[in-house]
Amino acid sequence: MKVICSIEESLHRPEAVRWRERMRLMRPLGDVVVVLPCSMKKPYSTSRSHRKFTGVTRGFQELILTSPFGICPRELENTYPISSYDVSTIGEWSHEEKKLVGDVLREYVGDLDVIAHVDGGYLEVCMEYLDSFTATSMKSRPTSPEALERLKRELKSYEKIPPRERLLHMLRSVAVYQFGPGGERIIPEDCRVTGRYHRKILKSDGTQIGTFMMDRGLISLSPEGGRSLYMLGVKWVEIDFNLESNTLFAPGVSDADTGIIPGDEVVIVHGGEVAGVGRAVLSGDEMVRAERGVAVRVRRRTG
Repeated sequence: MKVICSIEESLHRPEAVRWRERMRLMRPLGDVVVVLPCSMKKPYSTSRSHRKFTGVTRGFQELILTSPFGICPRELENTYPISSYDVSTIGEWSHEEKKLVGDVLREYVGDLDVIAHVDGGYLEVCMEYLDSFTATSMKSRPTSPEALERLKRELKSYEKIPPRERLLHMLRSVAVYQFGPGGERIIPEDCRVTGRYHRKILKSDGTQIGTFMMDRGLISLSPEGGRSLYMLGVKWVEIDFNLESNTLFAPGVSDADTGIIPGDEVVIVHGGEVAGVGRAVLSGDEMVRAERGVAVRVRRRTG
């Protein structure tokens, strides 16, 4: 589903506000952050401009600036809603846009070195909100051969991040985005990834903990992954009967995490044990209050 962000009020859309809040939980990887402009085409890496960028920046921490969502680390570009919004990439940035984007940018980069491969309003944000950075496209467009060559020269001073580290960082960033602080613990150090591009199976010690679905950019948990989620104390739905159906109706919910929103991955618990995992249809509050309707679409049951 496309998220249309054509007016400045889009800065306050629930999807945009929630995204910016969750970006404050993200941490960059490596010694340098390469700041890039967004593109009309999503995910960004499928656009012509970003194919040129990644030819130079692959192996480094990339960060895309965009309004109204603020920032997008490269590892989250497939995650909804950042993967499915429409917004103009030209024109002047308003003061409010600069502030909302600049605040989250400054918090994300912290004390790391920053290479800003941007121009226009993107560059203005960097100039106003970053104490120091290296600009590589002030005199030419970011996609120009001259600018890309300057970017390449600047990056020679830094070591590339090994592929294994980048993979774990991507999965852990997605888990933190989905489940909040501590979500990275769902992805252990021994996590192994198999499968095709659009559907990656995640295993730990030979047991499946979840599946990374590229079309949503999110992790669908197995019951084993659900146990890890339950240990975090978030996204749980409690029932007082044996789960024998793939549909959990609201009257069967005895309690639920109030932080659940529709579409969230949740773990269903009975008597302190994981009974299943699925996707929420209602919010946590609605599950408890509602007298009818579907609360959770159950994907897998343990019984």
